[in-house]
Amino acid sequence: MAISWIFLLIASLSESIWLYAVKAMDVEAVKEMGWDGLLSDPLHAKSLLPFLGYAVFGAGNVIFLSMSMRTIPASTAFAVWMAVALISSKMIDTLWFKQPANGMQLLWFALIIIGVIGLKRSV
Repeated sequence: MAISWIFLLIASLSESIWLYAVKAMDVEAVKEMGWDGLLSDPLHAKSLLPFLGYAVFGAGNVIFLSMSMRTIPASTAFAVWMAVALISSKMIDTLWFKQPANGMQLLWFALIIIGVIGLKRSV
């Protein structure tokens, strides 16, 4: 059963990375690049990296979440998955993108963490 919780953590972290891949996607840049641009200048492929992250981390998210739900009840798995993804996204926003975090936000995130711990202990 412990492996299911590891799968759930991997799914949650994949969800957070997927979120930033979506944020970084630039459809217009890919449209402008076209196939000729991709073949003539490999640096244009940089525009495709968010799309690759979207596919890889989106698939990883679904696969690991489904594997975790084999032994963890769906409602518990969903709540923990979303909470961990939310908190890790806030940490990325704060540490990587230098977004502010105030005391009230930290209080509410602490309550989310307490809820996740409670769900884990009650299964």
